[in-house]
Amino acid sequence: MSESDDVRDSLPDDLNPSVYVGPYLFPNNSRRRIPGFIYIGIGIVAIVAYFVAGTDAVLINTGFIGAGIVLIVFGAYHLQAGWDLAVDETDALAAATKEVAFPVGHASAQLAWRGLRSRPTWRILLYSNEAPPSQRGLVLVDGVNAAIVEHFVEENPEDWANYS
Repeated sequence: MSESDDVRDSLPDDLNPSVYVGPYLFPNNSRRRIPGFIYIGIGIVAIVAYFVAGTDAVLINTGFIGAGIVLIVFGAYHLQAGWDLAVDETDALAAATKEVAFPVGHASAQLAWRGLRSRPTWRILLYSNEAPPSQRGLVLVDGVNAAIVEHFVEENPEDWANYS
């Protein structure tokens, strides 16, 4: 087998930013529900297979019950963590701009997840519109309902003297 025959992992087209031209659309967290249903279905099939095969089966044993329960619990977690990402980065930036007390210049958005239930949250880093910026802020915006989770504003401690 040559090196060129190796199987390589690759991102799906909707997740690979290098092949997409235009505004980037973040994938929705509700896609987690699909594998959740698959895990639950396989778990149920494993438990049913144990009871249908009976105690005489050679290849099916009590491990099927354990694996079935684990798959059902894992699938249930996927279902509850499959939040609908209703707020895009533009809406999150607008909500963050309203929260800080200065006119915004440069800004950056990052999607993160918080808590055990993996609720999507936008992390918005904002700089004031002066050159160089005198203030900066970090605002966490809920990705489900655009509520402000937390915010922090401070004088910009960065030294911009070399960039003027």
